[in-house]
Amino acid sequence: MHPSIGKTQTITDQLDPARTAAMQATLGLDGAPPASGDALPPFWHHIYFWDPQPPERLGPDSHPKTGTGLIPNLGLPQRMWAGGALNFHAPLLIGTVAEKVTRVEDVQIKQGRTGRLGFVSLIHELRQNGALCVAERQDIVYREPPDARSSIEPPTARTDETTSNTVRFDTTLLFRYSALTFNGHRIHYDLDYCLNVEGYTGLVVHGPLLAQRLIALAAQHMGPLTRFEFRATSALMHHEAADICFSDSGDLWVRAPDGRLCMEASAG
Repeated sequence: MHPSIGKTQTITDQLDPARTAAMQATLGLDGAPPASGDALPPFWHHIYFWDPQPPERLGPDSHPKTGTGLIPNLGLPQRMWAGGALNFHAPLLIGTVAEKVTRVEDVQIKQGRTGRLGFVSLIHELRQNGALCVAERQDIVYREPPDARSSIEPPTARTDETTSNTVRFDTTLLFRYSALTFNGHRIHYDLDYCLNVEGYTGLVVHGPLLAQRLIALAAQHMGPLTRFEFRATSALMHHEAADICFSDSGDLWVRAPDGRLCMEASAG
């Protein structure tokens, strides 16, 4: 068993309503922003519970350096949020103090089709007034640099959706979402770094931002959600429009312009 398994971290936050208003503006949503005492929309907790690190504790990708906190150094430099699962037990209330306890659930290194892969699973439990509101599993994958791995053909997305919305993620949106989530990962705002170091063809749209769009579409058609699970399958670039798709079965997915599947999800 990896020595990092079982490590924990606790962060508290008051869920400032001003940040909620900024998130609403960033996503381009109409209406008055939620106020203190209102329920926080699902998945918006990612704009809270910051863990700021000084420059010397950041890696070359400007994300917190592995091996200095909960995440171990697996010798694999490229990080991607691979997916996760959420159970919504009760709404988080804006303006109220909340506690987030994170635990390292699993750490594994495997040989994949694209080279060595490191998998880290984190469990987040969010509570207010001692009651569990949200339980979340976060799956992170670490990969070898582009010149040390082979590429594989991404899966093809379904085309049998009940409804879909076509959305774009421009550079301003990516920057503002990075700022709201205190995410310094350079793949979301540094184009030269993306092209010349990580080997992408553009800025990478945040996995949680794609998941946020899917959750909003699911809630629109299904009402309040009790669960949501998602898995990233290929990166979406900032210059690509995406179809955010929903099926009456509760399946959801993100389809890129070339038809590849970027993310798949289920809700209930």
